[in-house]
Amino acid sequence: MSTPYPFTALVGQDDLRLALLLNAVSPAVGGVLVRGEKGTAKSTAVRALSALMPEVDVVSGCRFSCDPDSPDPGCPDGPHEPGAFASRPARMVELPVGASEDRLVGALDIERALSEGVKAFEPGLLADAHRGILYVDEVNLLHDHLVDLLLDAAAMGASYVEREGVSVRHASKFLLVGTMNPEEGELRPQLLDRFGLTVEVAASREPDQRVEVVRRRLAYDDDPPGFAARWADEETAVRARIVAARELLPSVGLGDGALRQIAATCAAFEVDGMRADIVMARTATALAAWAGRTEVLAEDVRRAALLALPHRRRRNPFDAPGLDKDKLDETLEEFGGQDGDGGGDDDPDPGPGGGPGGQPDPDDAPQGDGDTAARPEAGEGGEPHSSGGAGEQSPARAADPFRTRVLSVPGLGEGAAGRRSRARTEHGRTTGARRPRGALTKLHLAATVRAAAPHQRARGRSGRGLVVRGDDLRQAVREGHESNLVLFAVDASGSMAARQRMSAVKGAVLSLLLDAYQRRDKVGLVTFRGSAADVALPPTSSVDAAAVRLESLPTGGRTPLAAGLLKAHEVLRVERLRDPARRALVVVVTDGRATGGPEPVALAGRAARLFAAEGVASVVVDCESGPVRLGLAGQLAGELGGTAVTLDELRADSIAGLVRDVQGSRRAA
Repeated sequence: MSTPYPFTALVGQDDLRLALLLNAVSPAVGGVLVRGEKGTAKSTAVRALSALMPEVDVVSGCRFSCDPDSPDPGCPDGPHEPGAFASRPARMVELPVGASEDRLVGALDIERALSEGVKAFEPGLLADAHRGILYVDEVNLLHDHLVDLLLDAAAMGASYVEREGVSVRHASKFLLVGTMNPEEGELRPQLLDRFGLTVEVAASREPDQRVEVVRRRLAYDDDPPGFAARWADEETAVRARIVAARELLPSVGLGDGALRQIAATCAAFEVDGMRADIVMARTATALAAWAGRTEVLAEDVRRAALLALPHRRRRNPFDAPGLDKDKLDETLEEFGGQDGDGGGDDDPDPGPGGGPGGQPDPDDAPQGDGDTAARPEAGEGGEPHSSGGAGEQSPARAADPFRTRVLSVPGLGEGAAGRRSRARTEHGRTTGARRPRGALTKLHLAATVRAAAPHQRARGRSGRGLVVRGDDLRQAVREGHESNLVLFAVDASGSMAARQRMSAVKGAVLSLLLDAYQRRDKVGLVTFRGSAADVALPPTSSVDAAAVRLESLPTGGRTPLAAGLLKAHEVLRVERLRDPARRALVVVVTDGRATGGPEPVALAGRAARLFAAEGVASVVVDCESGPVRLGLAGQLAGELGGTAVTLDELRADSIAGLVRDVQGSRRAA
């Protein structure tokens, strides 16, 4: 077994260490979501935490880690006899992003269940993580059906495995820790809210601290056991402090004054629901216990707010999480000075975290004041080609986004689960049956019975039971929805440059990006102007990054429509090699004019026919305005083999109104 990097050897990252330690003191806090750029020791810190967790007592021989003092009455391995128990370290279970449903919740032997009536169950990761840590690296890339299972287990404290009426239930209470890079996409709001705390991490810009990080890492890589031995005393001290804080936790008092501050803070920042209030109360209590106090102070409430609220006050996927610290201080001051929110030791002993009681001063490091990882400086990656020429205009602001009509890829795909186009998926409505390819995941009961029925006499059936064999089993074929690659090709030429017009165009693209976020799509952005096209954003799951590139998009110059289409075609070709199962939807945002290069109209037509020949789904958003319309965008859609919609027709409410008008006219007739 490899030697983990010592938790106390981490350099900096005070907020991250504090959030993890608070959950070790009080698992009821609800876990931690760690957001930050790559290479910032996110995974290292989480894995190091498991070595500090106190041991747990479990019922001997129980695969579900039942507590001997209060065993689960519904445990599949139960009922348990009293007295037999063993102690072991708390587990840290890693959930791979590509894990199957059976790997997460466990697998039920359907053949034995049907033929023998036996619940032969192989526990999954949710059972292994019970009373321990469940760690999900790149949690934002987790498939939706696995997210749903995690949400159910986190909400109920139990996992249910059901296969055609045969079910198994077991307890599953765990500390959920996730890490993510915001550049690769955001997290579903439902799962985001399940994390008690969130921490933004970034690499230090201080040379001395970076030198120390490298020095310690090289020393660990050269001799992991020796490096860990040098930090053994510090590890033991922190482990003992966690145990002491756990024992003190029930004695910590949360006065009415602190509760009023918590409620006022959550109300001031307009967080949804009541979970934020509860998490803040638990966090403030854990902070007091970690500091060795039995009273919650105003400083505990402030630190709890900085950890528990940033990810809960996001109003839409393009708003960076964070808190206004001045507003926070004003709220705490307004509702302070009452019953237990002040007084006490004004200068507690500093601990290993660097601040009072081992806690870092939240003003010493950024606390969710913006998603810097997802917001590069203006022009980075999206800077226009140098051939933009004269007439370049500063970027126009996007109009307010709106709900768009559903754009989908025709046909039936087999890509990653999502919410856009029809596809064969593991979840959805059952449309047929087939022999299983590999492990059986979704049984088609009727087809299985039909396959087994003709052979009952030959198999010597006696009695009421059905004799079922492995080759009788049939897999259900289900139809649901998949996510797609939505590739935007945006015309940023001079013909699109009128300020009001470009603002409306950006608002439309922003609306489509919001729709792509909700449907779990990947997005890419190609822009064209002057005499060339640029890949402003390669295909990514980070819709936020696409919104940032769009915001800084300048306009001006000629319209190299052919170059834009060819660049989009090249992006699709490369992406098809990386992810062949994901189908693409190309959205061309233009007025249809082509003025860049020799024979621009003919070249644009030939480029468009490449998409039509390969069957690529496409939509042209017609941005032409004015009383005289040339219809060039419609002609381009015909060459692409796609459809054209105007900016007004893109709105879902406009489509709904059109349908109502048509239905009304039919009724009148």
